[in-house]
Amino acid sequence: MQSSEERMTEPAWDRDRVRDIIANHKDQPGALLPILHGIQDALGYVPPDSVPLIAKELNLSRAEVHGVISFYHYFRDTPPGRHTVYICRAESCQSMGSEALEAHAKRRFGVDYHGTSADSVFSLEPVYCLGNCACSPSIMIDREVYGRVTPERFDAIIDNVKVIP
Repeated sequence: MQSSEERMTEPAWDRDRVRDIIANHKDQPGALLPILHGIQDALGYVPPDSVPLIAKELNLSRAEVHGVISFYHYFRDTPPGRHTVYICRAESCQSMGSEALEAHAKRRFGVDYHGTSADSVFSLEPVYCLGNCACSPSIMIDREVYGRVTPERFDAIIDNVKVIP
């Protein structure tokens, strides 16, 4: 069985980049969250094999680091798709049909929340308010917000998303 250090031989730039981010933040008070944000900003996710490196440098247990990653919905431990689809789960959107929209999106992509479609094009994430309550239910794709989204409109929007290779 490989050690975590040996398994962290994904592309060398991943390991080197993670180590640089850790080195740049480890002496700050409360360094764990800035390190996790830095890694996710750089790589798009926090690789599970980076947890032992982070834990060692911060003198934390792996469980403590993993606990923070799993507690905050923002952090991913798998690479995201090329586009991220956020579905609003706030009360206004729920009262206007977002639960049916959620179910439709999950079927369309074949994933649950925090998952990525098999073709790696779309990741599906919940969000707890997009500030578009007057046009509920709302979704956001990458940084573009859409209101009054029905399952049919969802399909039309998704079909028109430009897939960047």
